[in-house]
Amino acid sequence: MDFLLSFLSNGLLDASWWQIVAFTLVTTHLTILAVTIYLHRSQAHRGLDLHPAIAHFFRLWLWLTTGMVTKEWVAIHRKHHARCEREGDPHSPMVYGIGKVFFQGAELYREEATNQETLQKFGHGTPNDWVERNVYSRFGWQGVGLMMIIDVALFGAVGLTVWAVQMIWIPFWAAGVVNGIGHFWGYRNFASPDASRNVFPWGIIIGGEELHNNHHAYASSARFSNKWYEFDIGWGYIRAMEILGLAKVKKVAPKVRLAHGKPVVDLETLQAVITHRYEIMARYADLIKHACRDELSRLKAAQSRGQSKLLRRAHRLLHRADDATLPPAHRSELDSVLADHRSLAVLVEMRRELIAIWERSSASSEQLLRDLQDWCNRAQQSGIARLEEFSARLRSYAA
Repeated sequence: MDFLLSFLSNGLLDASWWQIVAFTLVTTHLTILAVTIYLHRSQAHRGLDLHPAIAHFFRLWLWLTTGMVTKEWVAIHRKHHARCEREGDPHSPMVYGIGKVFFQGAELYREEATNQETLQKFGHGTPNDWVERNVYSRFGWQGVGLMMIIDVALFGAVGLTVWAVQMIWIPFWAAGVVNGIGHFWGYRNFASPDASRNVFPWGIIIGGEELHNNHHAYASSARFSNKWYEFDIGWGYIRAMEILGLAKVKKVAPKVRLAHGKPVVDLETLQAVITHRYEIMARYADLIKHACRDELSRLKAAQSRGQSKLLRRAHRLLHRADDATLPPAHRSELDSVLADHRSLAVLVEMRRELIAIWERSSASSEQLLRDLQDWCNRAQQSGIARLEEFSARLRSYAA
């Protein structure tokens, strides 16, 4: 009896409180790594290949700590990219609202996992061996049940608390924070055609998934960090595994290379512009932001308070000037501002034309090159200093 009471109180390890906390943090961190490295970067986007032993360890660990099936997770995530922020996106806060995605993201995942059309269309290339079919996919709740038994055996009754933290870790951080806040709040390095945000520049707690906008800009990249001040701990683990021969990186996001003093726009420029289009449009957004400030300063000097107030209200709408879903009242307000400010109207129109260049998938390279050359020439002759500087930098992009 004494042994039973001691076992229920302390478990096999008789661990101190800090050892229990350390165990919990290590195991939850390992679960995060299994999601970001195995499920996300390797399986969903094929950014790297993992050694079979490492891949199978991650599968086993996810079965124990989440009960998730590789094919289901991969299919749902690929569908998210294919339908991002539109009807059909399994977990977009733009579609469902931030509250539902943040607090009920796991329920949205489970609901989509029952959609056989999603699994068949987007779940290709995932493991389908005997263990996957007969253990991981078939006995989902038994895996997490086994983890509960292990936790209780190691730590006694407090092991139930350890297990509860392990069970809530992915639903909170991945389904809630990444899928919810990662499309609602944060900063953007790239003007990708979605609402993705980098939640923090230091990707530690969620294994690098904090850099969500970077990922959406270059989805197949195995590295999520892009700026010098950004840190992706998941990439650090991948590099360590690559050195040990346990992983092989297949794709990383390209770095911007500039050939200053380049006299003409050529096919190499066109290729680089298309490759770095999201980075270019982020710079263009900054250009419009500074142009608005210039106009506000000019209006303030001229004491045109009415126009200044209207311009401030329309400032936040300028990045949506090409958005067909813009409400009529906002569209009218924006059109009024553009009619009164020629430079802003030119910038908005030139942005529309620049985007059209890489969206014309049916045009030949020669036609696209002529369009880009014409765009740069008109930008240089616009009389807008910031646009001229932007055009000069655009010409210097190299593959």
